[in-house]
Amino acid sequence: MNRESSFRAPSKRRHRGSNPNMAGPHQLFDDTSAGPAPHGMEYHNHGSPSLGIPTQAFLSEPMSNFAMAYGSSLASQGKEMVDKNIDRIIPVNKLKYYFAVDTVYVGKKIGLLLFPYIHQDWEVKYQQDIPVAPRFDVNAPDLYIPVMAFITYLLVAGLALGTQNNFSPEILGMQASSALAWLIVEVVAVLLSLYLVTVNTDLTTVDLIAFSGYKYVGMISGVLSGLLFGKTGYYIALSWCCVSIVFFMIRTLRLKILSEAAAGGVLVRGARNQLRMYLTMAIAAVQPLFMYWLTYHLVR
Repeated sequence: MNRESSFRAPSKRRHRGSNPNMAGPHQLFDDTSAGPAPHGMEYHNHGSPSLGIPTQAFLSEPMSNFAMAYGSSLASQGKEMVDKNIDRIIPVNKLKYYFAVDTVYVGKKIGLLLFPYIHQDWEVKYQQDIPVAPRFDVNAPDLYIPVMAFITYLLVAGLALGTQNNFSPEILGMQASSALAWLIVEVVAVLLSLYLVTVNTDLTTVDLIAFSGYKYVGMISGVLSGLLFGKTGYYIALSWCCVSIVFFMIRTLRLKILSEAAAGGVLVRGARNQLRMYLTMAIAAVQPLFMYWLTYHLVR
């Protein structure tokens, strides 16, 4: 009797605490399949109970490493694609050649742009079929003068707008955007014309940007003369610079666009050579139009 009563005592205690409809009188264990776990027996699946580290940490670290590796591979592939596409239009690796200048070259080049009439030798020098750096040849195109002239033009334009009490960052930004947009339009139009005329030339896109950017030197001279001497000084200086840039462009581009015989001074008949001559003169003739269009409103 003692042994049986000691065995059934826990069953009676559980019988009192359980649901009378679900548990029988002789049930030894409670049914916990549909109810909450007994007190002290709950475990949350949020991590390791012994270490206290969330389980998501074990899953997120490999995923983050994979995402970083995948992202870096995409970035490298995108960089290679961008480099290839840019190099087709602008040879980025050759840009150092166009900035290989020194102080002597800059002084001679500006003098050539303003006074091209006294210059005799317009041939570009080569060394082993490679053109020499601009600092060794004043006839070589460069990007240093066009870039610095463009920036100086914006500064002079801001000064001119300030004298008119019309300066604002928005207006100066529109001035810069307009000048840059017209430069792009000019270069694209020349490239399209060269393609339509089927001219085999060694002119690159960077060369055209350089030649188109030289007109900013004359524009700066015209605006500064207008600020110092009024409208009369502006028109005199701009007219001189316009004639100079036309002469410079014809003497320079005729060696690039015209045939070798025409460049050497030999009269060559033919419709194709006439088209090349007209194209050269058209490129030179549009320079004064852009120079006047971008500066006339700065001097009043």
